[in-house]
Amino acid sequence: MSQVIEHPLLCRRCILPETFPGIKFDGQGVCNHCRREEKNADKLLGKKVSYRKKLDELIAECRDKAPSYDVIMAFSGGKDSSYTMKLLKEIYGLKILALTFDNHFISPTSLENIANLTDRLDIDHINFTMPWPVAKEFFACAAKEDIFPLPTLLRASAICTACIGIVKSLVLKTALEMNIPLVAFGWSPGQAPIQSAIMKTNPMLTKKNQAAFRNGFPEDIGQRLEQYLIPDLYYELYAERFPYNIHPLAFFEYNEDNIKVELMAAGWQAPEDTDTNSSNCLLNAYANQCHLERHGFHPYVWEIANMVRQGVMDRDEGIEKIYAPQNAEMVEYAETQFKVQSSTFKVQS
Repeated sequence: MSQVIEHPLLCRRCILPETFPGIKFDGQGVCNHCRREEKNADKLLGKKVSYRKKLDELIAECRDKAPSYDVIMAFSGGKDSSYTMKLLKEIYGLKILALTFDNHFISPTSLENIANLTDRLDIDHINFTMPWPVAKEFFACAAKEDIFPLPTLLRASAICTACIGIVKSLVLKTALEMNIPLVAFGWSPGQAPIQSAIMKTNPMLTKKNQAAFRNGFPEDIGQRLEQYLIPDLYYELYAERFPYNIHPLAFFEYNEDNIKVELMAAGWQAPEDTDTNSSNCLLNAYANQCHLERHGFHPYVWEIANMVRQGVMDRDEGIEKIYAPQNAEMVEYAETQFKVQSSTFKVQS
């Protein structure tokens, strides 16, 4: 076990630190977020049952309408997206198209996992790779400054937010073009609230969010990113095609150890070259370090604290995931990649 550096003051119930924006502790050392969730704890089980029924009904309805695939899966090769895809295939028998955004930092083991699982589960797969000069400038910009609003950065680093922004756009764009009624994500139970676990995509809100995403970057980078975003004409041309977003792990049983055992039986292996909060990405440790230096709290702490509150993760395990030092070799690896000479989007000769 790696050395754990604990914050001077953590919530005694979850793991949020005193540096988390807006946090307050009562006389028992319990944070305001935990106290608020106490009121909803008894309702969570009922909500999970309700959302499972809602998903069953939605899938039954969409399966009859899908001309090609029932669902497109945002597939990183990490444990959560792998397990979500496996559930959708084995429980519902869906016709799945998996799409991977290769950000140039996918662990070699994860690349093997992607190939193994799509073959084992008989799933078609698209691997989308952004040219390295574009990807480098894109991620380097997010590493240097906070290009997204603070509420977004409470839940993820700027680098991860940038990456998932492209992923969301690519899967939605593909779903619209191929008339796929469902878009699936492998969010953990702490990553997004159960209220958003099944949600119809709103075209106008999507258009607004895409514009904000693009405009968060310098003009030259924003222009280059336009080809990855939803074209304006799609909002009218495909107005009736906007899909439902689903993230089933919000209401399915979740146990990280059991998930890994089940995935390993299907040919998945846990990478040994990623940090404690990722099972696929070599950039994540650097993203975490940048966020820690700028904001004073770990970008995964909100997600892990939610999982501790829900009882799907032990508090000691949560502390280990968040307060263990970042792997210096992994941070240095990412920094080195960004130092390779190329200051524009033109491929260097």
